[in-house]
Amino acid sequence: MMKEFTIPFVGLKEGKHRFEFDIKQSFFENFDYHEFNSSDIKVSLLLNKTSTMMELNFEANGIINVNCDLTNEPFNQDISTSLHLIVKFGEEFNDENEEILILPHGEYEVKVQQYIYEMIVLAKPSKSIHPGVEDGTLDSEILSKLEEYSLKEKSEEEESEDIDPRWNKLKNLLTDK
Repeated sequence: MMKEFTIPFVGLKEGKHRFEFDIKQSFFENFDYHEFNSSDIKVSLLLNKTSTMMELNFEANGIINVNCDLTNEPFNQDISTSLHLIVKFGEEFNDENEEILILPHGEYEVKVQQYIYEMIVLAKPSKSIHPGVEDGTLDSEILSKLEEYSLKEKSEEEESEDIDPRWNKLKNLLTDK
């Protein structure tokens, strides 16, 4: 499963190597993640191999289609993110540190799909608002209902008319010293 995200580094020469990945909706379905309606993201991975370690620099740019949190209208959200990961070698596998991955000596490949997945999911804004809501161009039934039921601000004149006149008498006590 997802073999294209497994990089066999043992045969690579020291230096920089570039890998490209096209991330579509099926990628997220493999992780049982269904927050996106669709996705079209290009991930570029620059792997810098030295004799003792590897540096992985991920860059992701593209579009995810999500539903607006206010109106539930689908829209395209731009995604642009990056991730830096250092791969070292040790006695046993350890991925507890989010910036350093330790692979056991003798390992010959690294699986990067989990890092790509987390990088993209974490890049999604916590609140997805349709651009048409922000600039007022989206004509939505839900928006109309929200506006209809929202509390209207009262002007100062209206507020002063709502005050019981007996309170004004009490206010005079404070000023009539």
